[in-house]
Amino acid sequence: MEVLRDPSSLPESVPGTAVTVGFFDGVHLGHRAVVERTRAEAAELGVPSAVLLLDRHPATVVRPDSAPRLLTDLGQRLSRLGALGVDYAVLLDFDGVRSLQAPEEFVASVLAGELRARAVVTGEDFHFGLRRRGDPSLLAALGGATGFRSVQVPPLRIGGDVVSSTLVRGVVAAGDMHRAAALLGRPFELHGVVEHGDGRGRTIGCPTANVALPGDMLLPSDGVYAGWYRRADGARIAAAISVGRRPTFYDENGMLLVEAHLLDFEGDLYGEQAWIEVTDWLRGQERFASVEDLTAALQRDVAHTRELTARDTAV
Repeated sequence: MEVLRDPSSLPESVPGTAVTVGFFDGVHLGHRAVVERTRAEAAELGVPSAVLLLDRHPATVVRPDSAPRLLTDLGQRLSRLGALGVDYAVLLDFDGVRSLQAPEEFVASVLAGELRARAVVTGEDFHFGLRRRGDPSLLAALGGATGFRSVQVPPLRIGGDVVSSTLVRGVVAAGDMHRAAALLGRPFELHGVVEHGDGRGRTIGCPTANVALPGDMLLPSDGVYAGWYRRADGARIAAAISVGRRPTFYDENGMLLVEAHLLDFEGDLYGEQAWIEVTDWLRGQERFASVEDLTAALQRDVAHTRELTARDTAV
């Protein structure tokens, strides 16, 4: 997949595209259905497939006080879209000016103009443009006037629920990692950089990688989980993962941390990129009466993690 910095960067040699538009937070199974239909349209038309990818969540611009925490950062979204076989990911700077753009102008200048769309694929609930006035009906009418066909993909339902980023956020926030994986089509994943901590884990025989995440990312509910730590070179190491404020040592105002204890691993991880797959809930965070009680609980967490990850070796 080739990543383009903006729609005007589409090579002049490309005669047209089949394109879909959105933020694609999580790149869940509903998104996958839209992308697969986009690729099918591209194949039928003999043109490349493209995803016009908003660089930030629209709510951070139009209603920042209520913008949601995110399931995926830009790098994760690009990686997942690339794995789906998209030809081009085209970044769209969604700023205050863009938020005020009329849907007719957006279609004429970006979709029909810069991207030379032959087909535009969206979900049935797609809205765009100033005050979300653009919808599939308007898109179809504008497409008919400018030379592309508008294709709507029905919502995907799992267990009676429509798969959406909002649904996945609620499931992750509740700590239901099995259901999150069912909606995403893969384990929920955190991405950050390993930084220095206070070293408490090392003093009790359970050293951890402290993974710093941007403040706009969504975390699972406070607790201890089993999962995997993935390194930049693709190495995947079983890990017991703590999300919370370490109540044995700090009060409820302590810093919220994501810590991963890598099983059977020795080495320096500081400063490296880390991807944490959170697969199984083990227990809630607890305030233990002593460090000894905490250490015993951590040993049980490690044993449980070892048992769970032994059943799951899929990449």
